[in-house]
Amino acid sequence: MPPAALVTGGNRGIGLGICRRLVADGFAVSILATREEPADVLAELREAAGDDTLVRYVRGSVADLADHARFVDDAVEAWGRLDLLVNNAGVGPRVRADLLEAAPDEFDRVLGINLRGPYFLTQTFANRVIALRGDLDGLPQDAPVATVVNVSSISATTVSTNRGEYCISKAGVGMATQLWAVRLAPEGIVVYEVRPGIVATDMTAGVSARYDAYFEGGNVPIARWGRPADVAGAVSILASGATPYSTGEVFHVDGGLHVPVL
Repeated sequence: MPPAALVTGGNRGIGLGICRRLVADGFAVSILATREEPADVLAELREAAGDDTLVRYVRGSVADLADHARFVDDAVEAWGRLDLLVNNAGVGPRVRADLLEAAPDEFDRVLGINLRGPYFLTQTFANRVIALRGDLDGLPQDAPVATVVNVSSISATTVSTNRGEYCISKAGVGMATQLWAVRLAPEGIVVYEVRPGIVATDMTAGVSARYDAYFEGGNVPIARWGRPADVAGAVSILASGATPYSTGEVFHVDGGLHVPVL
């Protein structure tokens, strides 16, 4: 059985790019998403995998803690193992409101999906990995037992005063990554954060003109839109097991946007 990956929000955008790459890398992949089962997406991934049983879909929300066990249980029942969790699902505010006008219910919604949900899904995943792995002393010490990758955002450190809830949620993901990295290191589980910059997805489509101008203004060293495949490449590296002596690291995929320039 190939290594098994769980990807939240893997049915579109960055998440779908990640799933495509993981399937190409030889992973079995299960997707958690809120929408009805996307037959065309699953058919594409299953064809790429060469085996329909290696791609699964669980309808649910990362914000609903009851869905976490269903998601993990489904993969274990199908494949008998867990190797990778990619906490990718995320949302922005439905209305970009100034900090002086932002609504508490929107704050709660964004943090529930972007921070609280992944935090507790990581807990569920890690506890099941520990239960499945057996005696840690009997396992190889030069490869991780499992890997967690949190997909965050340049907004973890870059201020946007018209979507403060989003920035706070992604800053929280950064701390959650460090917390879980320290707690899970003794369990053989490594944890990383991938921090995309300006990536062409449905989330950024509505403000594309603004970002086009931002690139043209010379604000990003690699002056182009990021692509889901760019983020997927970083996840692929971290999921490969090739960096077993690293944990808690942040991998920027932003064209150099995070680099201070005078």
